[in-house]
Amino acid sequence: MATQPEDPKKALGWAARDSSGLLSPFNFFRRETGEKDVALKILYCGICHSDVHMMKNEWGVSTYPLVPGHEIVGIVTKVGSKVEKFKVGDKVGVGYMIDSCRSCQNCTENLESYCPQFIPTCGAENYRDGTTYGGYSDSIVVDEHFVIHIPDGLPLEAAAPLLCAGITVYSPLRYFGLDKPGLRIGVVGLGGLGHMAVKFAKAFGANVTVISTSPNKEKEAIEHLGADSFFISHDKDKMKAARGTLDGIIDTVSADHSVSPLIGLLKSHGKLVMVGVPIKPVEIHVSHLLLGRKMVAGSNIGGMKETQEMIDFAAKHDVKPSIEVIPMDYVNIAVERLLKADVKYRFVIDIGNTLKPSSQL
Repeated sequence: MATQPEDPKKALGWAARDSSGLLSPFNFFRRETGEKDVALKILYCGICHSDVHMMKNEWGVSTYPLVPGHEIVGIVTKVGSKVEKFKVGDKVGVGYMIDSCRSCQNCTENLESYCPQFIPTCGAENYRDGTTYGGYSDSIVVDEHFVIHIPDGLPLEAAAPLLCAGITVYSPLRYFGLDKPGLRIGVVGLGGLGHMAVKFAKAFGANVTVISTSPNKEKEAIEHLGADSFFISHDKDKMKAARGTLDGIIDTVSADHSVSPLIGLLKSHGKLVMVGVPIKPVEIHVSHLLLGRKMVAGSNIGGMKETQEMIDFAAKHDVKPSIEVIPMDYVNIAVERLLKADVKYRFVIDIGNTLKPSSQL
């Protein structure tokens, strides 16, 4: 049980108690709404693969009990006396971070996600209200700076995965100049991140090629997601024929894989941007970069200004994730299915209608 902070507010969530990652009901406390805080009733929360990493302590930083969830959408229930951007009843979202130092160069340039002191939405120790608990819960209190307006016309359940999967691929497309009409963009992997990369790249007007290890995803990529072409990464003939044809590649794969063949697909000055997180170090032959002045880069989520820009763009251009909405008590099965890639393409928990005290399960 969490230590009760000053002026506690009771909350209910589902938490992992150890590295098994098994989730079960958990009672805890949220802080009272401060003068710059926004309190919200959580209606939906997406399930991200990084939630599973945290639940199972695969990154070695988890502490328990751990309430996951950082793709949070809900309705404002209370605002602090100095809140300027939100009012009770607003539709809002909270993503991967809930605070940063606000004073470093990254923060002053709207790059809070690169602040050395950024605070993640779940699993952070020694924050002002103790351990941070995420969105697999009925409520949350967050400084208004880290809250996003959800535009009218964007379904709340569809908005949830945009707050992580969406911004994770939108940000590098924008930053690295891969958002121009007519560019040829490759997307490696067709999961939660990959399918959003296809949708955003198409919305920018790009010609999109999906590169996958799964032949059975070709029809989905082209007929349902709008990709222009598809090939298998271990098809040496196709890979050879495609050498030097892509302006940029978004690599969403977290499984261990070779990036050298991907570098070969790039035109001169092309950019391979890694947004997946393979466990083993990636090996790169520098000669592959020198021959064409190519770049291999990484990208995290995005700052708050860019996240708002992303979700406004998504609403305007009808960019929505493909989701499967589930009840709270299905979450452990959903995690098992996620690990088997048995979802197209993102689970979203219906918190508002299905989160119940353990006595009611």
